[in-house]
Amino acid sequence: MAEPTEIKLRQVENYRFACDFGPGIAVLTTDETPPLGGGAGPSPVALLLAAVGSCMSSSFHFAMTKFRETPGMINTKVSATVGRDEHNHLRVQAILVVIQFAEPAASIGHLDRIVGQFEQFCTVGASVARGIPITVQVVDGAGVTVKA
Repeated sequence: MAEPTEIKLRQVENYRFACDFGPGIAVLTTDETPPLGGGAGPSPVALLLAAVGSCMSSSFHFAMTKFRETPGMINTKVSATVGRDEHNHLRVQAILVVIQFAEPAASIGHLDRIVGQFEQFCTVGASVARGIPITVQVVDGAGVTVKA
């Protein structure tokens, strides 16, 4: 059976929380954006985007190294569409992940296979995608979209 992942949150005030990830990791302060919170740290939506983007980027890197390819540095931009649902509650309605790697696509020998499978390796993205549509794009170092 898998080990559970656990963090502890402690309310500092209002919508601000201290997130304790465990020994050796700095405590992270989260806060809702104004006008609800004070914006003293990333919001829960921003943390969701960071988790999805980090996992997708790591999965892309893993797929590249699995085929012994070297993409150069990876830069990822993640954005969310937040809107109201049928009950007028704010919800994350869609996530867009754009992964850009430094090298030109022509220098990556197994690029079709890599972009065709790397999302399968992403624990967080695949889990979140069960409830929120995620669109993933991959762009090479020359700005050419290799996966739309």
